[in-house]
Amino acid sequence: MSNSVDEKTSAEKADIELDTSGSHGSMHNKMKQLLASFSALDYISPLEIPNIDLYIEQVTSFLDNELASARRTPDDKTLTKTMINNYTKNHVLPAPVKKKYSRDHVLTLILIYYFKNFLSIKDVKAIFDPITEKYFGSEEDFNMYNVYEHLVDMVSAQSDATIRDLVKKYDTSMETFANIDASPEDVEMLQQFGFICMLAFDVYVKKMLIEELIDMSN
Repeated sequence: MSNSVDEKTSAEKADIELDTSGSHGSMHNKMKQLLASFSALDYISPLEIPNIDLYIEQVTSFLDNELASARRTPDDKTLTKTMINNYTKNHVLPAPVKKKYSRDHVLTLILIYYFKNFLSIKDVKAIFDPITEKYFGSEEDFNMYNVYEHLVDMVSAQSDATIRDLVKKYDTSMETFANIDASPEDVEMLQQFGFICMLAFDVYVKKMLIEELIDMSN
């Protein structure tokens, strides 16, 4: 992920919405900071992706740099040489030509990165097979680069809506446990637990939907 050009605007919107939620405490402050950082996340701009063939070390270095904000800890790796070779071995990623990776390889790896965290290699392959078969390495007017461009535009347009949905879930978890007979520490603990449960259920439902769509296509 990279920093969006609308980072400041989105962060300010998230901050304003949280300020009007009526919740207080350390969790509230942490949530404001998280939303401000999440609002700056975006796909890597197509213009930032080199249009030259790269060796695998150059690919991993580029991805580590561009996807740094998506790492949980500084020591985490985005995509390693072993991972990339494994994707090629399992035919998720087309093989490099003379050990060099094209711009289409990098575009595909960026997309794979987002899927690999919650889908199996088998499912990722099923998603990408028809796309790479038709658009990877294509010299037609609409190719892999154009597919990626459209995806970036689509996701960027939904950025504010995603932040608003997170704020709504956060507010719901705050309100649900706001008036229980418990210490402030326990209330905050339950509010955080409730928020995590709402997020987890959201991920669960969306993952199920993705798997159903994959199965329907096979």
